[in-house]
Amino acid sequence: MPEIHDQYQDIRDAIRDLCAQFDDAYFRRVDQQRGYPAEFVEALTKAGWLAALIPAEYGGSGLGLTEACVVLEEINHAGGNSGACHGQMYNMETVLRHGSKAQKQKWLPKIATGELRLQSMAVTEPTTGTDTTRIKTTAVKKDGRYIVNGQKVWISRVQHSDLMILLARTTPLDQVKRKSRGMSIFVIDLKSAIGHGLTVRPILNMVNHETNELFFENLEIPEENLIGEEGEGFKYILDGLNAERTLIASECIGDGYWFTDRATKYVSERIVFGRPIGQNQGVQFPIARAYVNVEAAALMRDKACALFDAHDDCGAQANMAKMLAADASWEAANACLQFHGGFGFACEYDVERKFRETRLYQVAPISTNLVLSYVAQHVLGMPRSF
Repeated sequence: MPEIHDQYQDIRDAIRDLCAQFDDAYFRRVDQQRGYPAEFVEALTKAGWLAALIPAEYGGSGLGLTEACVVLEEINHAGGNSGACHGQMYNMETVLRHGSKAQKQKWLPKIATGELRLQSMAVTEPTTGTDTTRIKTTAVKKDGRYIVNGQKVWISRVQHSDLMILLARTTPLDQVKRKSRGMSIFVIDLKSAIGHGLTVRPILNMVNHETNELFFENLEIPEENLIGEEGEGFKYILDGLNAERTLIASECIGDGYWFTDRATKYVSERIVFGRPIGQNQGVQFPIARAYVNVEAAALMRDKACALFDAHDDCGAQANMAKMLAADASWEAANACLQFHGGFGFACEYDVERKFRETRLYQVAPISTNLVLSYVAQHVLGMPRSF
């Protein structure tokens, strides 16, 4: 496959060198054990890559979203799974863009070094899903503290985090003029919260992705852990979500390249009826089409990055990049599995593992249908459909 984005070749080479220390067998073993790639995440942290978006004044690398996307793309292109650690990149955006100077100085330097892990963001609830404005978890202010009650679900990496971003309603829905108002953002110290008002229940799932259900029962949060103004949390969290969607688009792009690379190599070597199966157009075309679509998704991802780094609105581009990349990686995954035949289901080829991993992004962090609804309403000006 030809090189892309040559201006970032130094970053690509550095990530490839690091990933070369963690081969397919490493990630296969972690997957089979339903473990966590702690050694891999530690190596990324020590090299400073997970602090890419933290400014240098707080001990980070001071890079833009474009460079951060290159990092995650290359991890997945190398056969890894950035889902184990990508939260450390984008969850701190809420603190960086909307936190006080004291909050930034308190948390960001330690997040940059890995002393504190901010891998989790608690937004989704069992009865609201992506209808975020109707969340029921409440945070009631009392005597200089907030008392939290409610439930969250599908909250990732809680067991490998020290801090967590929480979105909770501080003003009841029936008391706000707009349903997007009255929600606030908090930073939770998980070590002190778990067992003292916060209960964590792991959810076993088809992907080796640590995710959980959370139960809040009179959890106390110090007032100083409120980010920005009370009631403005929904607006604040959108910045982090745009970064999240763009970064995850990059993971899908990396997956897409991995699948097309593996498929191309296999069909060029697999001899059936006296000729490589890759000589047949019926095999060539699906792989070639998948590659074309991965390349196109990368361009939309780059546009979203450019807008984000310029502090311009990138909601439409971040959503479209995520959808295009997720579709392209899934198309590539299907072609790769199909043309490996039975060997595609064999764990030793790693196709089935990556196939499961990339399927997640048709659903999370935002489904394809919701992206289309967003584009229809906010880009094309159609009536709101929900």
